[in-house]
Amino acid sequence: MKKLTHCGLIAAAALCGFLHPRALMAHGFEGDRFFPPTISTDDPFAVDELSLPTVNLFHDPGVPITREIDFGGEFDKELLPGWDLEFSDQFTTLLPKGSPSVNGWQNFDLGSKLELIQSPAHEFIASVGVDWAIGGTGGKSIGVDSFSTVSPAIFLGKGFGDLPDSVPMLKPFAITTDVAEAFPTEAANPNSLEWGIALEYSLIYLEQNVKDTGLAHPFRDMVPLVELVMNSPENRGGGETTGTVNPGVLYEGRYFQLGAEAVIPVNSHSGPNVGFLVNVNIFIDDLFPKLFGHPLFGGHSETASTETPATSAK
Repeated sequence: MKKLTHCGLIAAAALCGFLHPRALMAHGFEGDRFFPPTISTDDPFAVDELSLPTVNLFHDPGVPITREIDFGGEFDKELLPGWDLEFSDQFTTLLPKGSPSVNGWQNFDLGSKLELIQSPAHEFIASVGVDWAIGGTGGKSIGVDSFSTVSPAIFLGKGFGDLPDSVPMLKPFAITTDVAEAFPTEAANPNSLEWGIALEYSLIYLEQNVKDTGLAHPFRDMVPLVELVMNSPENRGGGETTGTVNPGVLYEGRYFQLGAEAVIPVNSHSGPNVGFLVNVNIFIDDLFPKLFGHPLFGGHSETASTETPATSAK
C-alpha cells in the first residue's frame, strides 16, 4: 500500500460495512488464500483498490525533534488483466519542537504493477512493477525533493496452505515481500535499496480452510501481522540504513478493511519514538461492482475474483 484524499460518501459506505458481517470479494486471491492489502508494504496484486485514509503519526530523527502527521491514500485501477496503474499522495504536517508547524503535499506518486506468475495450488504469486515519485509536485515548505525518483520493483506472495496436514496450525501463515531499487534523477543523491516483508497469520483462513475452532466475531475476521520496512542507501554518502518494525492487525469487514499498526524504529537513525499507523481500505469492487473489480480493457480478469472467503472455503 502507499498513499490519495477526499471522499465522504465512500467513507460513509465503509462505516455501514462495519455494521454487517463480512462477505469479502475480489482483491488478492490465490486458490483458497485471501491476501489482505497490507499497510506499510505493497502487496503483489494488480487489482482495483482504494486505500483512504492512511494516517501515520511518528517522530522524525534529527534536531529539532519533529512530530510528523501524514494523511493520504492510494487508488489503483486494473487496466488489462493483471496489469494496473496506481496513484497516491499524502498531506504532511510537521510539528518541530519549539517552532511553528508547516504543512504541504508530498510529491505525487505514480506506479504500475504487472502480475507474472501465479500458482493457486501453492498460493503463490510473483509480480513486477515500477514507481515514479514525481519531483517538485509537492510543497516546498515541507522540503520535498525537487528531483524525481524511479523505483523498479519485484513483488512476491506465498501462502502456506499447501503444508502437510500434520502441521495444520501453520497453514494460516502467509508472507508477502517487495524489493525495489530507487534511482534518483539527480546524480548527487544516492541510489537505495528499499524492501519490505509482511508476515501474516490469517484467522479467516484458519476458521474457513483449516479448522472451525468456534472463534467468535470479530476475532475470526482478523489477520494479525508484522511488517518490516527498510531503506538502505548504497552510495554518494547516503547515510545509515533506516527502517521500522510494524506489528498490527487487520479487520476484514464486508465493504472495507480496517488496519492498525505500531511503528517501531529499528535504530536511532530511524526515529526516537514509537509511532502509530491506521488505515481504511475500501472494497470498491463490492460497493460498485459495475465499475470496479474487473479490468478496464480485455474482459474480466482472473485475479479480480468474485469469490469471498466463505465461498472459497474447503
